[in-house]
Amino acid sequence: MIQVNNVTRTYGCGDVQVCALNDVSLTIKENEFVAVMGTSGSGKSTLMNILGCLDTPSAGEYLLSGSSIKNINDEILSKIRNEKIGFIFQTFHLLPRLSALQNVTLPLRYCEVEAEEAERRGLEMLAKVGLADRSHHKPFEMSGGQRQRVAIARALVNTPKVIFADEPTGNLDSKTSHEIMELLGQLHRQGQTIVMVTHEEDIAAHAKRIIRMRDGQIIEDKLCIKQ
Repeated sequence: MIQVNNVTRTYGCGDVQVCALNDVSLTIKENEFVAVMGTSGSGKSTLMNILGCLDTPSAGEYLLSGSSIKNINDEILSKIRNEKIGFIFQTFHLLPRLSALQNVTLPLRYCEVEAEEAERRGLEMLAKVGLADRSHHKPFEMSGGQRQRVAIARALVNTPKVIFADEPTGNLDSKTSHEIMELLGQLHRQGQTIVMVTHEEDIAAHAKRIIRMRDGQIIEDKLCIKQ
């Protein structure tokens, strides 16, 4: 599913360069649930951006579903993000003037999906995250947990190969965070591949594998043994 070979990412030029990732290699298989952890500046967000095709390596190679993203132009990268990747963000990134259903179906606008089919798929995803009765509500009419569920439904609507979740519970209280993690766990059990960035140990504990980073390198990569 995901293969990273000796990836380095530097920013800046000349004598003023910052190495955000330093010779990182890893493999993530289909249907894994992986948490990436590390303090600020550890490289976890840079790694997430590269895995999500939001950034490209300075050196090394990244393969998604067996295809290298090296030398791919922005238009093709955008197509890959829309068709193969689902994103869940800490701040939801919902459009405030659109209803829950309209937000969920937004990615389908770029896939030439007929309006009727887009609505059907959108309603199906909202039902899947427990929001069938909130399809016409706008973000300001919903709680933080409900907004994150809308964001998850939007991430799922194109049946992506992998979901990248960047601090998905960062703006939620502990009870709601637990509910969102239970939902992500359910999606994983149904076959969804999930890669999640978090700095919270109790949130990472929901994953099946934890990768820890420091100074742009992986310092630990272990499977979680559930009791």
